[in-house]
Amino acid sequence: QLKVISSFGVGYDALDVVGAQRRGIAVGYTPDVLNDCVADLAFALLLGIGRRVSEGDRFVREGHWSSGAVGPFPLGFQVSQAKLGIVGLGRIGATIAKRSTGFEMDVRYHSRKPVASEWTYEPSLIELAKWADFLVVITSGGAGTRHLINREVLDALGPKGFLINVARGTVVDEAALVDALQHKRIAGAALDVFENEPFVPKELYELDNVLMVPHIASATVQTRQAMGQRVLDNLDAFFKQQPLVSAA
Repeated sequence: QLKVISSFGVGYDALDVVGAQRRGIAVGYTPDVLNDCVADLAFALLLGIGRRVSEGDRFVREGHWSSGAVGPFPLGFQVSQAKLGIVGLGRIGATIAKRSTGFEMDVRYHSRKPVASEWTYEPSLIELAKWADFLVVITSGGAGTRHLINREVLDALGPKGFLINVARGTVVDEAALVDALQHKRIAGAALDVFENEPFVPKELYELDNVLMVPHIASATVQTRQAMGQRVLDNLDAFFKQQPLVSAA
C-alpha cells in the first residue's frame, strides 16, 4: 500500500527509484537546501588537510611544540592559487567551485558530460587528477560510480596531491586509498564518508596524512531544519495531490 517515499537526504542511491516509479510511488528528496553546508565542509576539509590543521592541533596538545623534542612542525600546502579539480559538477560541485573564487584557485572539473559553466571541463578523470593539487569528489553514489576513484586515479594524483571526499564512501576504492596513504603515494586525504559506515579502516587511525569526520557534511542546525522541512513539504504536496517540491 506504499504511496510515497520522502527521503531525508540529497542522495537517493539507496532507493530503488525506478522500481518505485514503475509502481506509481512518488519519491521525494532534499536537494538544494544543503548545497552551501556541504560546500562549506568540503572547503573546511580542503583547508584542514592542506594546512595540516588537525595534525597541528595534536602537535600542540601532545606537548611537541613546547618541548621541541621532535623538531619543528612540518610545512603545509598553500590553498590560495592552488589547482582545484572537482569530480561531479552538479549543484554542490558548482557551489564548491564558487567558494574557490575567494582563494583565487584555478578550477577544472570532470563529469560524464560537460555542463554549462564558467569552469574548464576535463573529459579524462586521470588527466584531471594529474593536474590537480586538490581533487574534491562530489559525484553521486550508486553502482555507476562505485570505485570511480581507484588506484590509477590516486597514482595520477600523486605524492603532492590531496583527495577530499564529500560524496559517498563507495565512490572511492577504500583499500587502494589506505595503501596510497600508507605509502605516501598521495600527499593526504580528507574524508567525510566511508565505504562501510560507521566503520572506518583501523589502518587510517595511525596516519597523520588523513583527516576524518563522521559524515557531517549537512550536519548544521540550519541545514537539518531545512531538510526536515523539505521532507514535510514533499509529503504535504503529495497529500494535496500536487507535484512534489523535490521529486527524484
